[in-house]
Amino acid sequence: MSLVQNSKLRIQNSKFDEVVSRFGSVCVLVIGDLILDKYTIGKPTRISREAPIAVLEFSREYAMPGGGSSPACTVASLGGLAYLAGVIGDDEAGHELKTELAGFGVQTKGLVVDRSRPTITKKRIVAQVTPSMLQQVARVDHIDRTPIDGDVERTLISAIEEILPKCDAVIASNYKSGTLTPAVVGRTRELARAEGKILAVDSQGDLDLFHGFGIVKCNQPEAEDALRRPLKSEDDFKNGLSILLRELDAQAMIITRSAEGVSVMTRGSEYCHIPVTNTSEVFDVTGAGDTVIALLTLAMAAGADIFDAARLANYGAGIVVRKWGNAVLHPDELRAALAEV
Repeated sequence: MSLVQNSKLRIQNSKFDEVVSRFGSVCVLVIGDLILDKYTIGKPTRISREAPIAVLEFSREYAMPGGGSSPACTVASLGGLAYLAGVIGDDEAGHELKTELAGFGVQTKGLVVDRSRPTITKKRIVAQVTPSMLQQVARVDHIDRTPIDGDVERTLISAIEEILPKCDAVIASNYKSGTLTPAVVGRTRELARAEGKILAVDSQGDLDLFHGFGIVKCNQPEAEDALRRPLKSEDDFKNGLSILLRELDAQAMIITRSAEGVSVMTRGSEYCHIPVTNTSEVFDVTGAGDTVIALLTLAMAAGADIFDAARLANYGAGIVVRKWGNAVLHPDELRAALAEV
């Protein structure tokens, strides 16, 4: 590597360090489908005589905030002030989720209890083959996808109206589980625009619902489905992003491309493809998308432009896929990854 390239990297890393150092002054509201992720870990010992399945001897069990809770935990873990708005049930899982969120320092005054539905819970059964090798063998989801309505929907909108003006940015985290109704999304968009807040969404494919959002994120299959055509070449991505920006009236579009990194385009037709930073140590991709939207929004609220924010988010995703489960990111890990460049 030439001295000129080394100098450019040092300048870039110094700029990123400045952005990371400002995370503590940023406040982000996350609105979305709240999920409790539970993991039961066991050691495989034999094949069951009852069915052709492995018998796991119980080792440990733990829980993590997942779904729309995950970006809020990442914001808090990186030093930002994170508020969370969403719906939980009046059950043990709901109480456990609130406890876990408090452990991350997430502000939960925006949580609404709906006694008619369970707290969304995803229970994973995991075989620990070696001390460092874990393999998920089954998952059981407790979920009600019925859209919220009535008093629950009105109470959630009231909570958003109270919290949003205090924040620098808003993230909508869509897991298609009934929280982000047209009324919730519409009021969030209206208020964020009026208050001049950064407004981002991890759309999970429901792109039309988030028309008029500032930053819209989706993955490649979701973009291809919306465009009704495959995206293969860089020209395909440029053209596709341009179409989506126009149709969604967005300021910026981001497509995550799995092992190929991310592609970003702004309304001014500026385009950038950012290659993946970690291809050799991928243990679990759970939570990578949540890391991208959380870090991207946090970085922009801390003063980064969309392209530098996307680069930071790409580094962050490269870190969390090295971890097992729905992991969060810490500032020292991010700085260490930047130092390795």
